Amino acid sequence: MSKQGKGKQGKQGKAKGKQGKQTIATRAADYPQWYQDVVRESGLAEPAKVVKGCMVIKPHGYAIWEKIQRDLDARFKATGHQNAYFPVLVPQSFITKEAEHVEGFAPELAVVTHAGGEKLEEPYVVRPTSETIIGHFFAKWIESHRDLPLLINQWANVMRWEKRTRLFLRTTEFLWQEGHTAHSSHEEAKQEVRRMLDIYGDFAEEILGVPVVRGVKTESEKFAGALQSLCIEAMMQDGKALQAGTSHDLGQNFGKAFDVKYQTAEGEMEYVWQTSWGVSTRLIGGLVMTHSDDNGLVLPPRVAPIHVVIVPIFRNDEQRERVLEAAKSLRTQLQAIDIAPSDCRYRDFLEVVIDERDMRPGAKYFYWEQRGVPLRVELGPRDLEKGQVCIKMRVDSAAGEGKQFLAQDEFVAGIRERMLLFQNELLARARTRMQEQTVTIDTWDEFLKVFAGEQSTFAWCHWDGTAETEAAIKAQTKVTIRCVPLPGQGPEPEEGKCVFSGKPSRQRVLMAKAY
Repeated sequence: MSKQGKGKQGKQGKAKGKQGKQTIATRAADYPQWYQDVVRESGLAEPAKVVKGCMVIKPHGYAIWEKIQRDLDARFKATGHQNAYFPVLVPQSFITKEAEHVEGFAPELAVVTHAGGEKLEEPYVVRPTSETIIGHFFAKWIESHRDLPLLINQWANVMRWEKRTRLFLRTTEFLWQEGHTAHSSHEEAKQEVRRMLDIYGDFAEEILGVPVVRGVKTESEKFAGALQSLCIEAMMQDGKALQAGTSHDLGQNFGKAFDVKYQTAEGEMEYVWQTSWGVSTRLIGGLVMTHSDDNGLVLPPRVAPIHVVIVPIFRNDEQRERVLEAAKSLRTQLQAIDIAPSDCRYRDFLEVVIDERDMRPGAKYFYWEQRGVPLRVELGPRDLEKGQVCIKMRVDSAAGEGKQFLAQDEFVAGIRERMLLFQNELLARARTRMQEQTVTIDTWDEFLKVFAGEQSTFAWCHWDGTAETEAAIKAQTKVTIRCVPLPGQGPEPEEGKCVFSGKPSRQRVLMAKAY
């Protein structure tokens, strides 16, 4: 991968295109602008300026979301979950039934008060999440212990009125999935919470190539209405954290609010134990910020909408006909190759595009590089004569450095291994970066130096366990406690002193600035 600030730059610190046009700011010069530029130039999304805080997800961006959906949906169904769909409008009275829930979401609610030209008797809330309305229907569906566990997932959109928005990372409307389950015991519900967290963590690493820390949210940071929230936290290239997924133990809070009861085997009536869990299109933002470089988007093959672009090169119509015929034959061979692991529940055939546009080859290279296509093939008359192809990986790696000339049969036979090597290397690079940028801090002076200005990293620090200390750290530095690590996800528990208050602490927690 190119290093921060490397490559041709314009006067404003932007990487130049083939015609000298400044298109993407460098990470070193302006990281927030770099992110916005990559999203724009790669054709992922754009602001929906006519609708405050919303975005338009363009075909290239939506194709990534579809691949995210496909893999997660297969994982959910493999663990017994079924898809359903619930109304986007939730009666306002539902939201108010769970006190902590309404308090947590009140500032973000969008409320519908009129419809059909008349004022509604009861306003509706555009769903910020669906625990309440799903609780209502669970109460209708669940009667006996034989109906449990009830394992439901919903692919949907939600709305939370955000004051400050950023494409994919935080928008007023976004796409997500939300799982909702009901169980006959708290122990079974807690097992579900951890199982789904691990599904998210495995998915992030295996498909997105994004390493994560799995942990428990503090009381101040947990989901409104939950007993406990688990999360996966990813490090972006600027050292900030991104909460990439959450899984919540709801206890019996929503069961009691919506009277969701079941008859036990002994004939007694009990409230169910519930969970909820979700990830959203912010995963695409995390994907961008984990792998991309100053030249544009970089995508792991398992989530790339297009794996290979073939650029035909010719000087006349006769050459054009021969080269395009060979390109189509090569495309047919490549599209028959499945890069999914043997234990995958679906097939993942290579997607191949032949770029026949009337443009100079260099402009095509630049276009597809910005869009993160993992591999480019250049094919011209000389290549046909020699029975070879010229290939270039999106970034130099063990899967290929610079341009390579390979016999076509050799290239086709080895492309699956090349793609998987590239996939694994992107994850390894991200892991190395996270390890190198993670620090252990013991004093407040050191803490202030590490997090000075806009700087961030992952820091393992002792914390006294109080909400007062947590709030004071956030107020002074914008640093939050991302999670208390689960076993094996961070330093082993040890006695120490809180980095801020100096009071006793039993375990280090993960701290960072966050998106």
